[in-house]
Amino acid sequence: MKRKIFNSYIRGKITNKLYKKILIATDGSEHTEKAITHAIELAKLTGAQLHAIYVISVVSPPDTIDIKLDNDPESYRTLDASMEGLKKILRHEGDVAIRYIEEQANGMDVRKWIIEGQPAKEILKLAEEESVDLIVMGTLGRSGIEKFLLGSVADKVIRGSKIPVLVVRK
Repeated sequence: MKRKIFNSYIRGKITNKLYKKILIATDGSEHTEKAITHAIELAKLTGAQLHAIYVISVVSPPDTIDIKLDNDPESYRTLDASMEGLKKILRHEGDVAIRYIEEQANGMDVRKWIIEGQPAKEILKLAEEESVDLIVMGTLGRSGIEKFLLGSVADKVIRGSKIPVLVVRK
């Protein structure tokens, strides 16, 4: 049976729709670009509908952040780091990340979500609500001590998912 399904893909005839809905989770980083490519190609092969999610991770920020614009010591500027200010910045990053998926999908219909919350929890929640057949994600941007203390989003999704998860390494 497995050989028959595999052979049907090679000949371009899909006899069994493995995936009807594929969810791509992105954080907008370069770590997810390869995963996006995999998800789009799988959707093309299976005729699956694409879904894209970007989660605005909700944390409590300081009131302001000083940023340095260039090497000039006088170039420090204060950035609005209120919750609303950060959400606005992250929502813009989410728009850019989702637009990138749409551009790569080259005309395919992509259902889009930008959601606030804990990334792994929101990815799993959306996958269940939309009856997704596969979650595709990269090894999202966390590293070092943050990954050790908080755990990786991909690991949490894998452990909590009732459906297959394809994690594509950079």
